Amino acid sequence: MAITSPEEIGMLEIEELLSLAVEIAHESGELVLSYYEEAAPSGALISSARAKSTRTDLVTAADHASEDLIVKRLRSARPADAVLGEEGGRRAGTSGLTWVVDPLDGTINFFYGFPAFAVSIACEVGGETLAGVVYDPLRRETFTATDRHPAMLDGRALEVAGSVPLPEALVATGFGYEAERRRAQAELLTTVLPAVRDIRRAGSAALDLCWVAARRVDACYEAGLAPWDRAAGSLVAVRAGAVVELVEGLVPGAETIVAGPRQLQRELRGLLELARTQLARARTPETP
Repeated sequence: MAITSPEEIGMLEIEELLSLAVEIAHESGELVLSYYEEAAPSGALISSARAKSTRTDLVTAADHASEDLIVKRLRSARPADAVLGEEGGRRAGTSGLTWVVDPLDGTINFFYGFPAFAVSIACEVGGETLAGVVYDPLRRETFTATDRHPAMLDGRALEVAGSVPLPEALVATGFGYEAERRRAQAELLTTVLPAVRDIRRAGSAALDLCWVAARRVDACYEAGLAPWDRAAGSLVAVRAGAVVELVEGLVPGAETIVAGPRQLQRELRGLLELARTQLARARTPETP
């Protein structure tokens, strides 16, 4: 009988799931790094990349090699589990568990040689994440969490920043690939930027969420993330004490993830909602 909720899984199995995810993420990360170290200095990554959904959304051989490795390892270790992978490595399962995989989060960074990308692997049941790992191969950093353990960075417990006033907050964000969505995100940013300490755009949502947990940024938000972009990183942030919400209506046609310590997250969400309202009013012609 298929598992339908986290309550049906014991602590030992959760730990085994996390251990497997970490092992595979490390293997995949080292594979990705081998591509990076060979091709990045010469610019070969750029010349060999091809377009995905738009000209600014690219995929490299490293994406596919990484996902192939992850899917094969999961199929071998957990043949009854389902897999949801960004690059098409999807298969149904009978156990009730689903592995949500981003084999290379930060692809554009990767092929430009910009040092911010990661492998993200999460295991879910019934839409709830049980265990997750985000591995940054360049820094050799492993962010982990389960629904019953605190978030960790290489064995050190993580806790989000305390009370940070919005004007003193360093906020991470990102932008989608579709032109109209990018335009809407840029419009929101014109309201957010003057209201916070500063903005960071690293190009990896998985790392942004983990960096909230590690206090490298105070909060983050981004519209239009896919499940594989946020599954593992969201769990790390939540288990470090962050509030992580998916908010509708801030950007047309996309949910926006908003993450940070409770009070700051509430203030950032309020600022984004205010910006949305002001932009809507600005577009509405005044009636005489």
